[in-house]
Amino acid sequence: MVNKNAGDIQSLTRMNQLYEKLLNEVDVGIHVINEKGKTIIYNKKMMEIEAMASEDVLDKNLLDVFMFRESQNSTLVKALKTGKTTKNIKQTYFNNKGKEITTINHSFPIKEEGRITGAIEIAKDVTQLERVMKENMLNKQNGKITFDTIIGRSQLMETVVDEAKRATRTSSSVLVVGETGTGKELFAQSIHNGSNRSRAPFISQNCAAIPDGLMESLLFGTKKGAFTGAVDRPGLFEQADGGTLLLDEINSLEPSLQAKLLRVIQDKSIRRVGDTKDKEVDVRIIATINEDPLDAVANNRLRKDLYYRLSVVTLFIPPLRERKEDILLLTQAFIDKYSTLFNMDVKGISEGVKTLLQQHNWPGNVRELEHTIEGTMNLIMGEDVITIQNLPGRFRSRYQAEEEPLVQGDEGDLSESNQTLHEKMTKVEKMYIQRVLKNNGHNITRAAKILGISRQSLQYRLKKFGL
Repeated sequence: MVNKNAGDIQSLTRMNQLYEKLLNEVDVGIHVINEKGKTIIYNKKMMEIEAMASEDVLDKNLLDVFMFRESQNSTLVKALKTGKTTKNIKQTYFNNKGKEITTINHSFPIKEEGRITGAIEIAKDVTQLERVMKENMLNKQNGKITFDTIIGRSQLMETVVDEAKRATRTSSSVLVVGETGTGKELFAQSIHNGSNRSRAPFISQNCAAIPDGLMESLLFGTKKGAFTGAVDRPGLFEQADGGTLLLDEINSLEPSLQAKLLRVIQDKSIRRVGDTKDKEVDVRIIATINEDPLDAVANNRLRKDLYYRLSVVTLFIPPLRERKEDILLLTQAFIDKYSTLFNMDVKGISEGVKTLLQQHNWPGNVRELEHTIEGTMNLIMGEDVITIQNLPGRFRSRYQAEEEPLVQGDEGDLSESNQTLHEKMTKVEKMYIQRVLKNNGHNITRAAKILGISRQSLQYRLKKFGL
């Protein structure tokens, strides 16, 4: 009798071990609660799905461990309370660290002699699938850049957007002037997508990213046999035929290539490297430059004749420090973007953060702001509002010490300690031009002579400063 009982116990132990192994090998999550709502079975796959350890869940009430949206209850608890089976129900909830989890659940009650004694849930993880779908949706929305994509309600931005919209009506060359990170390519793509060339290719090339020796073949293409290993390959102009070619940082292009580019724009034809025949192309050129184009011309970084050819339409994109009323709009847009990409639920920023963001001069412009928000989102641990403590250290440390009081002089407020030399010089230049213009009755010719610059150079600066 004893031997028989020992054999039964041994058999039962082996069976339990088999069941446990089976539970941990299946590729679905299994979660079982008893009639009090406490977890009694929690398999390995469920731990992976919910990023939880068994000791954090077993023998604990499910509702004390997991959080559910106000509009949604636990499908497992529902099966326990109602005694009803549900199949293929998508549920989104949060683990004890605030991580969002999405599963497709099959939940049903455990009944013994007509009484509900627990509930079982079989869950399939779709968290990653949900994230990929959100990313694809976001990419689809961002796939075609239009003027609606450009964020800004400041007068400066509204003015330049209006000028850019007018440029969509023709195929004239456009020169987009702006500091690094101001969003010059957004304007270029918006012009293309708003024009009658929108169905044709939009090709973009950063002129500073390719060695000079390769740039010519990249732009104009190659003919087989032109050099060792050369094959028949179309260049960017041929690829953009009928559409738009964006040449970013045009001032990085070597002078000899600038001369060839000028010929292509004038003749509307290209010649592949190593070829003897010209080929007609119909391409609209949009170029960008991150410095004053007249300075680039004066310092031989941009050919004067190419500048005149490219600047048929010239757009001046204002730096972020000159349109600070747009900072909070942009900040919220970036929070929404990275909340979706990172599967988070951040709503906004605190009043303290608003103050700091508007105090900063943003030398990296919109790009710096976006990177700051992205970095901040990586530091958040479950919060739904960004506070000063969440900001990246390198950014936050600038504002730990109390700022020095500003000193007013007869040139205006020029003593801000967090301004770069370039920013201060720009402010002085603007005020001095205003003074000379005022003293000369706003006569541009006379003012230019006093300033020691050409009339055209003064007109460029007036437009740049919005005077």
